[in-house]
Amino acid sequence: MRRLLVIKKENVDLEKQVNKLNNFLVLNKSIKALLTLVFLGSFSQIKAQDRVPFDQGKKYILAKVELTNKLSFNDQTVVTFAGLQKGQEITVPGEQISAAIKKLGKLGLFDEIAFYINHIDNDSIYLDLDIKELPKLNDVKFVGVKKGKTETFIKDNGLTKGKVVNENLITTTKNYIENKYKKDGYFNTKVNINTVKDTTAGNLVNMVVSVDKGDKIKISHIDFVGNSKLTDKSLRKAMKNTKQRNPIRLLKASKFVKDKYKEDLEKVIETYKEKGYRDARIVSDSVTYNKEKNKLAIKINVEEGNKYYFGNIKFLGNTVYSDQQLNRYLGIKKGETYNGVLLEKRIADKTKPDGEDITNLYQNNGYLFSSINPVEVKTANDTIDFEIRITEGPIAYFNHITVVGNDKTNDRVIYRELRTKPGEKYSKEELVRTVREIGQLGYFDPEAIDPKFKNVDGAAGTVDIEYNLVEKGSSQIELQGGYGGGGFIGTLGLSFNNFSARNIGNKAAYKPLPMGDGQKVALRLQGSTYFQTYSVSFSEPWFGQKKPVQFSTSISYSKQFLNNYITYKVDKSKSFNIFTVSVGLAKRLTVPDDFFVLSQAISYQNYDLNNYNTGLFTFGDGSSKNFAYTIGLSRSNKGVNPIFPTYGSEFSISAKVTPPYSLFNGVDYANLKNQKENKLQYDSSNPTRVTLDQNYTYTNGEYLKETYSGSGVYTKATSADDASADASKVDQKKFNWLEYYKIKFKADWYTKVYGKFVLRTLTEFGFLGAYNQDRGLVPFERFYVGGDGMANYSMDGRETVQLRGYQNNSLTPINSAGQQIGATVYNKFSMELRYPITLKAAASIYALAFLEAGNSFESFKTYNPFDIKRSAGVGLRVFMPAFGLLGIDFGHGFDAMPGTTTPSGWQTHFIIGQQF
Repeated sequence: MRRLLVIKKENVDLEKQVNKLNNFLVLNKSIKALLTLVFLGSFSQIKAQDRVPFDQGKKYILAKVELTNKLSFNDQTVVTFAGLQKGQEITVPGEQISAAIKKLGKLGLFDEIAFYINHIDNDSIYLDLDIKELPKLNDVKFVGVKKGKTETFIKDNGLTKGKVVNENLITTTKNYIENKYKKDGYFNTKVNINTVKDTTAGNLVNMVVSVDKGDKIKISHIDFVGNSKLTDKSLRKAMKNTKQRNPIRLLKASKFVKDKYKEDLEKVIETYKEKGYRDARIVSDSVTYNKEKNKLAIKINVEEGNKYYFGNIKFLGNTVYSDQQLNRYLGIKKGETYNGVLLEKRIADKTKPDGEDITNLYQNNGYLFSSINPVEVKTANDTIDFEIRITEGPIAYFNHITVVGNDKTNDRVIYRELRTKPGEKYSKEELVRTVREIGQLGYFDPEAIDPKFKNVDGAAGTVDIEYNLVEKGSSQIELQGGYGGGGFIGTLGLSFNNFSARNIGNKAAYKPLPMGDGQKVALRLQGSTYFQTYSVSFSEPWFGQKKPVQFSTSISYSKQFLNNYITYKVDKSKSFNIFTVSVGLAKRLTVPDDFFVLSQAISYQNYDLNNYNTGLFTFGDGSSKNFAYTIGLSRSNKGVNPIFPTYGSEFSISAKVTPPYSLFNGVDYANLKNQKENKLQYDSSNPTRVTLDQNYTYTNGEYLKETYSGSGVYTKATSADDASADASKVDQKKFNWLEYYKIKFKADWYTKVYGKFVLRTLTEFGFLGAYNQDRGLVPFERFYVGGDGMANYSMDGRETVQLRGYQNNSLTPINSAGQQIGATVYNKFSMELRYPITLKAAASIYALAFLEAGNSFESFKTYNPFDIKRSAGVGLRVFMPAFGLLGIDFGHGFDAMPGTTTPSGWQTHFIIGQQF
């Protein structure tokens, strides 16, 4: 017969049960014998010689522990986890057995654990371990829950196949689901969880989760009692997350969440403190549920107290900064209405890590160990005197600065961005700036950057900082296809944003490419039946590795064929080729501050037209060369996350200029202009006169014109035709080397307006001008406004400007023949309200609503900044490291496009790879 020592059941206080049972065994041998028989079954059949006698409290040598039940675990593994070893000395019953049961119980894998004495041989004892294993989850089914929520519930509760099913799992799952629905206002949610044994397999069960969420409970009204100084409306407004029902309010539902409600009660008191009522308090509050109406009613009883004012404010303990300097930061004067919230923010603004408060004033200058405490020292009638007690402490210095979590990015790429250098004075401002700079690299999850303080030594005045990073994918692939302009358009783009050029020759570095040095390489191929484009670019953000000077270069080639816009027939004998190369440098400045960047670039483009007459250019044969110098000044202090900035701004102004050839090339452009006009006026009475947009060829000394556009049939041109062709030759000579200047301005702000909502405001302006009015404006480098803002395949220097709610390029001037000729002036204004759905490294998603207005103009003479086209709409953006930014916008244009009389109406725009 086996003698039971200890048994453990699920949901029983293990230690108390073990001690209680052991005490029984020690105190009463008759009870001990009886318990043994009860656990073993019918004692009438047990013979005296079958009983296993043992000496209470005697020490034995453990000879063997044998499992009596078949488990899914290895027997020896279970014994090892129990902490029992063959040959060890144990007391029966004793602490070793109790400890073994506790260890096995903590695993959460077993329902019952019991030790029995099998037999005793002299001083050796043999034990049996009887374990009942908990069932495991085979499948889970939700009833009354939508598919989207089902996946969330399974993930958040870890209800995966093979999960051990115990009472704790069932209880936590039930509570989680109920609390989840309560946060959405469903206070009557009922969750029932059943487990059914799976008969097709071993120790497995299926879980059925039935959810009845009931009706949503809304707050019918919030009433305040005892308030005479502040109205109910102003106090309700202070409650940010607890709102009474209002059918016209869209952003906040009238749901009740207990934790948020408690926070809102504190907001009510803060509102009183902001108005001078320091002693205001909530006497009582009640939440009443009306079951018939399924509504909640909230009643809050307040005691306002008297209104107070600031009296004398003295600073004590300050030696580094004078009273006058500290008063400027405090910004509170004697006699002003008492505002406890403002006082707290001016001392230490917890909502802004880089706020202009007294605490940051000290911490930005090395005083890490400083403390600033406002203390009320006197209250006379309605006036409160304060002492701002300051303990400055010693100056702290950065000691060891380390970075962890960068598995691919080389240390030097990160360390060169750090503003916290060993040996330098501690500065909270530089710490915050470092977090921003690391986030702006784009190689790490900006939401997960965590600077941890290590070894803060007040005596030595040093602090170690460890930056914890989570690396994310930085390379992107663009693979897309579409149908447009009568043909298929395919694009393949590869962007490696953390490339390592120095390891190109190192075969071991190819995983699949050498990465980690922060360089950028981009390859792009795009083509269809009527065009091909090839481009490659490279940039090094720290040229020379010593200073933040960015070097960039790019080269591209595009070949475009003329196609009939009606039949989409392509004529490859008529082509427009563009070759472009550019080199640029951008240097981070230190004056006025180091957010400024000065950029300069030199570019060369060669436009080669071969019988390419479209009306876009005033000549169809010949070439134009574009040699330009671009200089720009920008300032960007946008927030940590480049995908979803929550604060900061970005300003830029740039000028792109060409040499003023007309000053030194000896060409009389006024005379050239007259020649063209005289040629075009030749035989103007002839009704068969040919216009400039028709096609010409010059063969054997004669001008030939194309009789039918796209047919390839030519006849001899008339003298008027000759005049038009000669005028085209004049234009080709005039634009042999392009001469122009282009000015652009852009201002972009980001402001956190409420909760997670971020407001983006944007304004843009562009102007293309000419040095010599007789030479005129160039047909290249123009602005095309309207639509999604994607550049597509055009590489003639044009700039596409996004204005949603209108078709692509539709807000662009057209000529008398109805052809778009591009604008020389444009302006645009935009407002976006953004809300982040998720900002995880795998995918960042945010929704937006926008208002936009803008327009473009043929010349500065016709420019009117108030003549704008308006639109509004909503959109969604998804950023995935491997594919870049993807998005969709639904915009409604309120005005008519050029050449039409009806409003644009609703337009859908797909965004692929556009900048943030």
